[in-house]
Amino acid sequence: MPYRKNRDFHTLIDQVTVSVAQGLPCCIYRKPGEKLVTGVFQSDDTLNYAVTFEERGFVFAPFDLNDKAFVITPDKIINTNFEPTESVKNNDFLVQDVGKNFHLDLVEKGISAINKGVLKKVVLSRKIDIKISKEPSELFEALLELYPNALCYLFFHPKLGTWCGATPETLVYINDLELRTMSLAATAIMQDSVDPEWGSKEIEEQQMVTDYIGQKLRPYLDEVYVGSPKSVEAGKLWHLKSKISGKMASNTTIKEVIEALHPTPAVCGIPTQQAKNFIQKEENYQRTFYTGFLGELNLTKNKEATLFVNLRCMEVYKEKASIFVGGGITGASIPENEWSETQHKSITMLRIT
Repeated sequence: MPYRKNRDFHTLIDQVTVSVAQGLPCCIYRKPGEKLVTGVFQSDDTLNYAVTFEERGFVFAPFDLNDKAFVITPDKIINTNFEPTESVKNNDFLVQDVGKNFHLDLVEKGISAINKGVLKKVVLSRKIDIKISKEPSELFEALLELYPNALCYLFFHPKLGTWCGATPETLVYINDLELRTMSLAATAIMQDSVDPEWGSKEIEEQQMVTDYIGQKLRPYLDEVYVGSPKSVEAGKLWHLKSKISGKMASNTTIKEVIEALHPTPAVCGIPTQQAKNFIQKEENYQRTFYTGFLGELNLTKNKEATLFVNLRCMEVYKEKASIFVGGGITGASIPENEWSETQHKSITMLRIT
């Protein structure tokens, strides 16, 4: 039985169920640290593209922007609050070693490319296929309960599929000419909420990402501010994050900023194009929307965007799903440790199945 205080939320879920049954695009989401859940509904099944990024709606973009970004046109927008009920219990799940040898070899190839000077960093990922028994709306509600400080979402388009996730990483926030983003890198397992002790590999990786983002943004900003790195929680993991902000030049467009930032070194590598080429050649699957980005685009006014990197996510099919996890590889990486990192990251989504 739905909790009384979330009655309006479950009415919104019912609207999502109707839209999906009718094959109509929709997305529901909650921003980090908020209670407000927003539903964006499109009244036909047209594939609408984000070309200039002056379009209005909820954008859903792939890892490789050459594959085009899509927008759900907001024919109807519904807002309601979600109050945590602690009704989600930790499920028993098994983190399997399927694909371990391939991933270890993949990491070795990445380290070799770095040692040869081809790359400075590369982010390598894998796909985990699992069976599920929950409906997508149930998965989404579990994400809301478990991850209050992440962007939690459920996306559906009959021509693109069903995705959900709880991502800790902002791609960019733009309001008029004010811009905020972050450098998020390095991973440590949480142990009794004790602050992690970061090693040189993690510190150097995070600084590399920070420097690269600042470098890419400077041509488009009149001012740039980079904060000191701090440890932040994401699910049961720690990461290092630096806040980056600035004032955009008056002639800078949202599209220019997105193309400068995406894909970030936190999901692709350095240099960007060489890392992307390596990923697309060596990973044994196509990422599609994993490590792409999503969020509000000019939804309430022009030249406004609140976009997140599509991490800690899954693509949902009937009675099965694919979970995506990855990690940053540098010259100091140890393949076995990198495998363990992906295993721990997979728990974020495995917990809700």
